Amino acid sequence: MWWSLSFLSALLLGCYDSFKKASLKDNAVIPVLFINTLLCSLILLPMAVQTGFGGWNVQKYILLKSCIVLTSWVAGYFAMKHLPLTLVGPVNATRPVLVLIGAMFLFGERLNAFQWTGVALAAVSLFLMSRSSRKEGIDFGHDRWVACLILAVVTGACSGLYDRYLMAPAASGGAGLDRLQVLSWYNIYQCGMMGILMLALWLPVERKSSPFHWHWTIPGISVFLVAADYLYLKALTDPLAMVSVVSMIRRGSVVVSFLFGAWIFHEKNLRSKALDLALVLLGMFFLYWGSR
Repeated sequence: MWWSLSFLSALLLGCYDSFKKASLKDNAVIPVLFINTLLCSLILLPMAVQTGFGGWNVQKYILLKSCIVLTSWVAGYFAMKHLPLTLVGPVNATRPVLVLIGAMFLFGERLNAFQWTGVALAAVSLFLMSRSSRKEGIDFGHDRWVACLILAVVTGACSGLYDRYLMAPAASGGAGLDRLQVLSWYNIYQCGMMGILMLALWLPVERKSSPFHWHWTIPGISVFLVAADYLYLKALTDPLAMVSVVSMIRRGSVVVSFLFGAWIFHEKNLRSKALDLALVLLGMFFLYWGSR
């Protein structure tokens, strides 16, 4: 069951990335992200009411998750605006490697030869991506938007590991939180934090230099994200689910976003990027095979 939920979450996540890229084209990042968090909060508000507040002992864990995820989102949105989707997707797809290594240290998951092969292939694919991106004037070592992308990947991996702890039963050393409570309340916290950022940064300073315009794809960001996260968290509640495998399958969304980047946004240098993507997918296959 958790396998099918993970694959469906990956499909929706690929649509989410593609709609995000379309919404951010020649647009202000902070208002788009604020609207995204606002719509997500409104969609999930009935769940927040249903699951209840739960007290500070519960909310302190969710608040920390909100800070981690929002850091990843802010960095990721800026990277998505300024970098090709066909680059952002494959780099994001290496996130399961960090999750797998983190799970090895935090949850005692041991890496076998297949998994180490997947890690090595991911490292090679990143190196090749850095080389192929130079054809588009993108220097991995000095580009600030690449730095934002890497920050988004690292903090996103931290969020994935933290999710496993939040969903795990208290008897197993986890926090034992309800997935719907986590999903609804962390989005509400993010909305509040993004509202503060917009009032403090964008309205008084950046509104003239980075104007905002409405695009029909903006609501789609929230719809696809909420659906993808719901299925993802539901998959993690299965006691047989491995966080490394779920995260790996979820990164399969890169195929959807790559196709959107090629066909809809007409991005360049596709042949070399396709090779990079193939190595990422091969690495994911080895991670999957070693995790069976």
